[in-house]
Amino acid sequence: MADFAPTHPGEVLREDFLKPLGMSQYALAKAIDVPQIRVSEIVRAKRAITPDTALRLARYFGTSPEFWMGMQATYDLEMARDKVGSEIEAKVHPRAA
Repeated sequence: MADFAPTHPGEVLREDFLKPLGMSQYALAKAIDVPQIRVSEIVRAKRAITPDTALRLARYFGTSPEFWMGMQATYDLEMARDKVGSEIEAKVHPRAA
């Protein structure tokens, strides 16, 4: 189990992109042509970044879709590790050579 909570990509979106630009969630939603609730839920860590959203964010912010998907995959893996990692380690043993 991690000593700290993993960072959701929505936090990165909010803190590293929206706040420095003084941009609202509504304005971003309009700019990337998605419902405002999608951006709101991502920023509140209630929704994952999908490939569709990653493509849109990458196009708008000049990043790569892999940047957004990589953050989401890392977050998902850390959440799974925190939730079931110990159980898996106890029940699943490495294959013998």
